[in-house]
Amino acid sequence: MKAMAVSVYVVALLALSTLALASTPGKEWTDPVTGMEFIWVPKGCFQMGDTFGERESEEKPVHEVCLDGLWLGKFPVTQKQWVQVMGANPSTSPKGEDYPVDSVTWQEAKSFVTRLNARGKEGPRYRLPTEAEWEYACRSGGKAEMFAGGAKLDALGWYAENSGGGPHPVGQKAPNGLGLYDMSGNVFQWTEDMYEKTAYVHHARNNPLHTAGWGRVARGGYWGGGVSCARCSFRCYMSDRCKAASTGLRLVRVP
Repeated sequence: MKAMAVSVYVVALLALSTLALASTPGKEWTDPVTGMEFIWVPKGCFQMGDTFGERESEEKPVHEVCLDGLWLGKFPVTQKQWVQVMGANPSTSPKGEDYPVDSVTWQEAKSFVTRLNARGKEGPRYRLPTEAEWEYACRSGGKAEMFAGGAKLDALGWYAENSGGGPHPVGQKAPNGLGLYDMSGNVFQWTEDMYEKTAYVHHARNNPLHTAGWGRVARGGYWGGGVSCARCSFRCYMSDRCKAASTGLRLVRVP
């Protein structure tokens, strides 16, 4: 009986330790095979959409969204990580292993996730983020930020005016308040949501995922885009078969 009591106690301690790990903002975890790094984004509620009141109608109405905590990629998926899983580099700009992978369709992004998840039944699982998760994380956990980390894009991301006409290795600009890099600029990142201009009218308050419309939503701006498309609230429509040099991906690790 004493041995059983000790075992129960140890299990309880491990559970509490895991809970503490997953409730710490900015806590990191690394995939042991690919080396992909993930940041813990704590649960919370925020005002989703164009909170600055001066942009596209598709970013309205501003509405409250509440999200569970999640592990989000610290960086966009790199060319090295893509090749590790898929065997070949699709990028239009294959400049180096630490550059974000680009020219990835939404369908190919889903194939990447499928292959990652097929590595073993006991291994970690992954998926694309939802629009709401992406924007909440971009805003450093739902803060009223124009870009990922503040109001001065030059310090935070690569876009048309400072990129020199191409992407850059991940992690060279400043992170946002959660320690996430390249959320504004460098490459657009696919989300799980289908695109519809009036999607926000139909959002659930808790963990929304829009599954009506056409194509998919990409977020974050890119190296050749203007200031506007690097805003946290900007929504970019793309066909799920669009293969653009502007677009890569960032993953969520499923708890």
